[in-house]
Amino acid sequence: MSTPKHVALSRVVRDTYCDSLRLLVATSVMSEQTGVSWAGAVMATPSGRESLADEGFGEEVIGTAGSNDLVLAVRASDETAAQAALDSGADAVYAQAPEEQGDRAAAPPRSVEQAVEQMPDATVAVISVPGDYAAVEAHHALSAGLHVLLFSDNVSIEEEAELKRRADELGLLVMGPGAGTAVISGVGLGFANAVRRGPVGVVAAAGTGAQEVSALLDRWGVGVSHVIGVGGRDLSEDIGGRMAKAAVRALDQDPDTEAILLVSKPPSEAVAREVLGQCTSKPAVATFLGLDRMETPAGVRLARTLETGALAAAELVGVAPPATSTGVREQVADAIAALDDRRRVIRGYYSGGTLCYEAQLIIGELLGNVYSNEPLRHEQALPAPPGAHVLLDLGAEEYTVGRPHPMIDPGVRLELMLGEARDPEVAVVLLDVVLGYGSHEDPAGRLAPVLKEIMSEGGPRVVAYVLGADTDPQGYTEQRAALERVGCLVTETAARAAYAAAAIASRRPEITETNR
Repeated sequence: MSTPKHVALSRVVRDTYCDSLRLLVATSVMSEQTGVSWAGAVMATPSGRESLADEGFGEEVIGTAGSNDLVLAVRASDETAAQAALDSGADAVYAQAPEEQGDRAAAPPRSVEQAVEQMPDATVAVISVPGDYAAVEAHHALSAGLHVLLFSDNVSIEEEAELKRRADELGLLVMGPGAGTAVISGVGLGFANAVRRGPVGVVAAAGTGAQEVSALLDRWGVGVSHVIGVGGRDLSEDIGGRMAKAAVRALDQDPDTEAILLVSKPPSEAVAREVLGQCTSKPAVATFLGLDRMETPAGVRLARTLETGALAAAELVGVAPPATSTGVREQVADAIAALDDRRRVIRGYYSGGTLCYEAQLIIGELLGNVYSNEPLRHEQALPAPPGAHVLLDLGAEEYTVGRPHPMIDPGVRLELMLGEARDPEVAVVLLDVVLGYGSHEDPAGRLAPVLKEIMSEGGPRVVAYVLGADTDPQGYTEQRAALERVGCLVTETAARAAYAAAAIASRRPEITETNR
């Protein structure tokens, strides 16, 4: 009898609710176990059951599990490996439980109201529940007088608009939905970096955009007062920038903030104008990706990239950052010399959606059309024609249903790179490595062996950017060195990585010194 290719096992844990972050951690832990080809930790909500069914775990497997039941599911090389992975997932879930105090464990609150009773001085509620229930819990938090960081996604645009309308009336903030990053008075929430306090306040409708500018300001010795992530849809016409306006007004009145930096994925121009109109007493700079030509109020300037936005903000508070392109031209020339002339195409594999947008903007202007699953323009959506430049946002929903975000688990990215990057037309593999709280403990360590293999025997060159602060738990310097040791070209900013990739693909090293 032949040995089966894999074994699929699941485990239902009744009456065990886990928020999104705990589910991601458990999924990541199971995925990293020996012999595991797929793993998922999912609440058995209707959408959760659907995602499990897509992976072959239908009703006959998970039975009558309901919305308050946790399902751990794996596919592995054999039953022993599968059981070990399920055990590791359960351990990861229970490791998050409250520590025992004396002879009894502190009972966790089961509602926002109970949480406020236990922590009467709290000012922010972090909502991380399935999207079907997120809006209701956010309303409970607003009723309790709390600002909300709505980490959950899959919240409808109508629910978001209502939440933000109500928050505005109450003088509160709703950060999100899908708000992955915030730093409030030095406390990081979600996927935040360990950045120093400083005079620049950041308002961002872009999670990794917020991380990029705050990490750059940290590394340049500037620091941030607050980072307020308002959710990627806030500057759309449907939402009208309601929370971005409120956040700008708050920073404009904040004594610890001397300058304001706004960051957004492609916004509505009309809404962007309204948001900039809230900057009345403090100088400001805005990076609205794809929107760098519009009239601005006095005291507000536009920047084209995240890099130039952070540079401008630093200058507003009297700091002159170091040059960001030093030495890159020489490294690019060496990379070009090592390539077969057929290699002219860029393939990008991003964990940060905003960084993917920025790279599309830069490479598209220099080399022509760039295609993506999250394109700047709808006509550049996938599938791409043969020989096209393609940049993927691997944090998008189609890559994360039933799997951890690539910041937490590099597995999807490794699979794609191994399957695609050795194409004989590919000149550059372009990627980001995002550090900080919530990210993988050693992403460069996981990526480096595969990147080395990709570059071997005349393969494409790898251009990488490490997004992180000096004091991030993974160690910015160590992560960067791990990539450089295997031959990656590692740049000072995400924008510089895009310029370097374009320079290699077009055989024009001078592009690396573009200053826009």
